[in-house]
Amino acid sequence: MSQEDYLVDFVLDSIDSIMPPSKQPKVLLFDIGGVCVVSPFQAILDYELSLDIPPGWVNHCISRSAPHGFWHRLERGEMPMDSAWFSGFTSDLHNSSLWHSFYTTATQKDPSLPRAIPPLPKLDGELLFWEMMRQSRSPDPWMYPALKALKSSGKYILAALSNTVIFPPNHPYSNTSSPDDPRNFFDVFISSAHVGLRKPDPKIYELALKELDKFAREKRGRKDGVKAEEVLFLDDIGENLKAGKKSGFQTIKVNLGRAFEAVDQLEEVTGLKLAGDHPRIPVKPVVRKKVAKL
Repeated sequence: MSQEDYLVDFVLDSIDSIMPPSKQPKVLLFDIGGVCVVSPFQAILDYELSLDIPPGWVNHCISRSAPHGFWHRLERGEMPMDSAWFSGFTSDLHNSSLWHSFYTTATQKDPSLPRAIPPLPKLDGELLFWEMMRQSRSPDPWMYPALKALKSSGKYILAALSNTVIFPPNHPYSNTSSPDDPRNFFDVFISSAHVGLRKPDPKIYELALKELDKFAREKRGRKDGVKAEEVLFLDDIGENLKAGKKSGFQTIKVNLGRAFEAVDQLEEVTGLKLAGDHPRIPVKPVVRKKVAKL
C-alpha cells in the first residue's frame, strides 16, 4: 500500500472497528503476527532510523513488490529460506525506482527532509529479517489471555489464517512444541507457506472456509458445517480484512499496540470474560533520534 493510501485506509478501518459483528459466529479466525504475537513494526522502524531512512520504506518496498517479490514468494512457500532468498530479499530492498517514488512522497509529508533524493543506503535483508522474527516471537499481552479463555470455553472453533514462512528444520524457530506457542490454541491452522497462497488473495479465504467447514462437519459433528458469515476474522492489516469481508467474513481490526480494543469487541460478541491483567496502555512505536545499527 502506498503512503498516500494510508489516510483513506485508516478512516475506513476506523469505521469498521466501531461496528460490531452482526451475527453470532461459529468460528473465530485469527491472524498471527500483529494479532496473537507482537508486531515486528518496531524492529523495522529501528532499522530504518539507524540508516537515516524515512519510516515506512521497508513496508512500502515489500507491498509494492507484490506479487512476485521475494517476501511474497517466501510466504507462498515457493522458495526455501536460504542464502539465495536472503540475497533476493536484499535486492528487493534496493529497488531504485520504488525508492524514488517513496522518497518524493516522504518529502511532501516531512518538509525537514532534504529535497534532493539521496542514494538509498545499503540494507542487509538477512539481518533485518531475523530481527523482525526475533521481536515477533513474543505473545501479545492482551490477546494471549483471550485465546486461553476462548480455548477453555470450548464455545467456538478457533482457527488461524496467517501469512507465514517455513524456517529451516534445524532452526529453533521451527520448533512448535512450546506450550506458550499460540499455534497450540487452534483447531485449524491455514499457513500461507504450506498452501501456496497468501492474504489478500481471495483463494486463500476460499480455502480457509472449505477447511473450516470440513472440520466442523467431521470433527464437531455439525451437519450444517460453517458458512462464510459465521466466521469472525481478526487481522491487523486493512487490506486483508477487506478481502475477508468480500469473502463474506465478519471482521475485527486489531490496531497496532492496542489489541485490548479487539479483545473488548470479542467480549461483546462472545459474552465471555477474556481480558487478562495486563494494563490497558497503548504501546506506541518509539521514534528514536538515533539508534545503533542492528
